Amino acid sequence: MTKPATRKLRCAVYTRKSSEEGLEQEFNSLDAQREACEAYIASQRSEGWVLIRDQYDDGGISGGTLDRPALQRLLSDSEDGLVDVVVVYKIDRLSRSLMDFSKLVEVFDRNNVTFVSVTQSFNTTTSMGRLTLNILLSFAQFEREVTAERIRDKVRASRMKGIFMGGTPPYGYKPKDRKLVIDEAEAKNVKWIFARFLEIGSATELAREVARRGIRTPRGNPMSKNFLYRTLNNRAYIGEAVHKGTGYAGEHERLIDQKTWDRVHSILQESPRLRANNTRAETPALLKGLLYGEDGAAFSPTHTRKGDRLYRYYVSQTVLKHGAGDCPVPRVPAAEIEAAVVDQIRAMLRAPEVVVATWKAARHELEEVSEAEVREALITLDPLWAQLFPVEQARVVQLLIERADIGIEGLKLRFRDKGLAQMVAEIGIMTGKNRREAA
Repeated sequence: MTKPATRKLRCAVYTRKSSEEGLEQEFNSLDAQREACEAYIASQRSEGWVLIRDQYDDGGISGGTLDRPALQRLLSDSEDGLVDVVVVYKIDRLSRSLMDFSKLVEVFDRNNVTFVSVTQSFNTTTSMGRLTLNILLSFAQFEREVTAERIRDKVRASRMKGIFMGGTPPYGYKPKDRKLVIDEAEAKNVKWIFARFLEIGSATELAREVARRGIRTPRGNPMSKNFLYRTLNNRAYIGEAVHKGTGYAGEHERLIDQKTWDRVHSILQESPRLRANNTRAETPALLKGLLYGEDGAAFSPTHTRKGDRLYRYYVSQTVLKHGAGDCPVPRVPAAEIEAAVVDQIRAMLRAPEVVVATWKAARHELEEVSEAEVREALITLDPLWAQLFPVEQARVVQLLIERADIGIEGLKLRFRDKGLAQMVAEIGIMTGKNRREAA
């Protein structure tokens, strides 16, 4: 009687090691797992088991996640019908999470793939095999959770003693011998950031000033407003080691005294929107005393609040005294009209006729100034504008503009030639006379 042909079962060996320690050795843990699995497959040759050539090895990757390159490749090959049996040394090599393992078994079952552990013999296609699997996985997950708890307890105990436990050190410090030591250059910036915030009370304005000073993060990136908020709230600067919101006395030296810290946080406790509104309310109106309507009436700056938001306007004196009536332009949003004026100023600075007029006006006081030097000074003012404080911007506008007329047809500006000449002198990119005096 002819013996029926045995169906070949294609076997894939999966190996994993959580840490990278020892992987550089000629014969490492992954090799040992694979050797044991291949020996088991060879012992089942009579059952039709054959080893496939592809290797599925994840070295230095935790079993707490399914996001592993070799594992994902194994699942993909299983879906494509290229694998019949998955062989591992122990079940926790495949996963330490009961929930994750149930997902893997679901994929295997859907594709008629059998899962085998060579040191914990069972078959997932039977109810007893599934029970055994769940019991073993429960213990594997328990072991993982206990290990995680030990690590968390160690970190907590170390933080309570004020010990630096690694990771990215706070800006202003650097790690040395598992301790935080002060980085003098960064510490100077930290102290300035706290002091300046006390003066202006606005993280937005502070971020602009930080950018102008060229202060950057340790990675060389610009300091964002969020980075500054984290800095202002980092209790490491008052000498504390923080764990889960609780501060403990740290081993490192403090950078900020308690009085400064308390004053900064009294400001931070106020609503950011209210602080921003207060800052905007205190900002000088750029066009105060300069803006006029078609009827010759001046426009006055004003503002109103709706909830926590601040809205700024310029309102015609005609409207304020007699009501809207027939006034063609009763009011204009401050931000829009100021932006339009600034755009015209920037366009004016590049006009050749303005350069010539400014040069002629400047020669009355500085005879040796050249037209090229005046042109260079005016061009320099354009990129400098965004870096000026609001008070300085208002002073420049008052210096350059004699009058601004707003009407239905648009906005017209009247410039001061002498104001431009004075502006050229203040910029400092000036004359051969000044350079000779400096020499």
